[in-house]
Amino acid sequence: MTTTKKIRTGGRSARIQQSIHQAVRELQATHSREELTVCMIASAAGVTPSTIYRRWGDLTSLLADVAVAHMRPDTPPDDTGSLPGDLLKFAEFYADELGSELGKQLLRDIAATHTSDCTTRCVQLARERLEIIVERAQQRGERIPAVEMLIDNLFAPIVYNILFCETPDREHQLRLVSQCLHNY
Repeated sequence: MTTTKKIRTGGRSARIQQSIHQAVRELQATHSREELTVCMIASAAGVTPSTIYRRWGDLTSLLADVAVAHMRPDTPPDDTGSLPGDLLKFAEFYADELGSELGKQLLRDIAATHTSDCTTRCVQLARERLEIIVERAQQRGERIPAVEMLIDNLFAPIVYNILFCETPDREHQLRLVSQCLHNY
């Protein structure tokens, strides 16, 4: 018999998740990644370690979940009035946010998880922002690329470069946007 993990999204469950996420963020401010333990987080959150293991399975998955939650932007993507301008602002936003030391650690935590849920949610955040950008461009009557093409040719190279090379500078970002606009 297959069992599935059911997570309630409101009430007590949401309060517990919020307190655990808060405890992780506070502990990350004062401890290195290597020092964090499930027991330390559970104690800071006022829950038992079994609560964390039951919900996330392990420390890596918890840290990835916190990372994805931290990456959710507070505001919609900038509207510059043109698709090239909006895509460049998108690239700048992700290069700045994910290229910081905190951003790199968030990406590493997401990449380290053994489940695809957090990586999928991370990409979904970028997809949602790109859908807004593309929809605005369409409303302005601009020719628009497919969102998946933008994920593959704009977002993915930014993340790859941040993780394995160096944060793309403005010239690199311009080149990525230009390639996206010429490839559709």
